[in-house]
Amino acid sequence: MKKVFNKPLELLHGFLHSRDMVKVDVTERPLVPNSTAFESYIDCFHHNCRENIRWMGKKASKFPSDAWILQEIIYETKPDVIVEIGNLFGGSTLFLANMLDILGKGRVIAIDIDHSLVDFEHQRIARITGDANSSTVLSKVRHLIGPTETAMVVEDSSHTFKNTLSVLRNYSRFVKKGMYFIVEDGICRYPFIEDGPKPGPYEAVHEFLRENEDFVIDKTREKFILTYNPDGYLKRVR
Repeated sequence: MKKVFNKPLELLHGFLHSRDMVKVDVTERPLVPNSTAFESYIDCFHHNCRENIRWMGKKASKFPSDAWILQEIIYETKPDVIVEIGNLFGGSTLFLANMLDILGKGRVIAIDIDHSLVDFEHQRIARITGDANSSTVLSKVRHLIGPTETAMVVEDSSHTFKNTLSVLRNYSRFVKKGMYFIVEDGICRYPFIEDGPKPGPYEAVHEFLRENEDFVIDKTREKFILTYNPDGYLKRVR
């Protein structure tokens, strides 16, 4: 099989380089995490496509395969509440709300320090403006999630190691057994992601798992190989 795919990969690499669409040196290697083919595509997407993604007309900087995985998790777990931390333009928040529309149940708690760029309303979305790790915001979230309700958390805020770890520690309590805590943008660890904090989400996840054995990384959620969230799909197992 390797011989079959060598030529297409060579052509793809040549095309990307001829248009100055990648910034890393590419050799013929499989499309697997940490390979140059993998990194080249992520690099290309991050610098050329990420800022031009829309969901229902609203800007949403979401990697397409990760959005697909989100809908699979939502369908399988059917959360009563989705807590999204970091909303920016609100496109991904609307995506989550629309998935719940399809299910016919659930609501989204959207948390950000600034919602001035969000220009729409949706009946399933409740916004909380403030620092997700502040006692004020945490208190509001506690009051919005009933004791018997199931919740899924999506962390997509500043991506710094300190903030991500704090969010993991503070919001893991809302995730019941069998539900997911998704930490986005672990790709900040790659050197060609210049705007990503280092250490960042990826390192925060592993620090959190060293101190909390209730969660495990669900690698089946990285089945498309290409993802912005390496080791970021955390499932509560106890």
